[in-house]
Amino acid sequence: MKLFLFDFDGVLVDSLDVYEKTVTDCLQKINQPLTRGREEFLELFDNNFYESLEKKGVNLDLFMKTAEDILAQIDYSKMKPFTAMLSVLVELKKNNALIVISSNDSPTIQEALRLYNFNGIFQEILGSDFMFSKKEKILYAVKKYSVALNDIYYIGDTTGDIKEGKQAGVKTVGVTWGWHSKEKMAAAKPDYLFDNPQELLQLN
Repeated sequence: MKLFLFDFDGVLVDSLDVYEKTVTDCLQKINQPLTRGREEFLELFDNNFYESLEKKGVNLDLFMKTAEDILAQIDYSKMKPFTAMLSVLVELKKNNALIVISSNDSPTIQEALRLYNFNGIFQEILGSDFMFSKKEKILYAVKKYSVALNDIYYIGDTTGDIKEGKQAGVKTVGVTWGWHSKEKMAAAKPDYLFDNPQELLQLN
């Protein structure tokens, strides 16, 4: 058995506009607004998202409390699943375990997966309500599922994903259909760099 750990936003769903607006609105509400638009937003994912916020002086407790109301109003119709992922996930699930590890919160992820017919694909969803660090979430999954590190893959679309996967000692898979550019993802030196979902089947 192999263990496939998937980031959510930018890997399973095209949610950049929705997530950017959510974060922007939260920061605006607590009087710590982004001043450079999307460029500054995406820079938050060069490393762990929550650590990046802390470095900007954001109070995470206040940010998360503010996010509750804003997340409750998300328009899921503005997120689009990467439809090519579904058949790939079904194939990977046959002999393996699949988990979502994300900076997003679990209820948002669960509702999106339900709406996009990704039901029953993932054993677990480890979101921001579980813990902030993706590295720690990966290590939790490593311990729980007792799979050899060589058979564990973290699949992400930002350089922060690749860094945290490397820190956890698992294989890292960068995808280029998400938030960070192909050039930026290549510079992070993931073990694999894929341009379309079908290529993930090479790992099976």
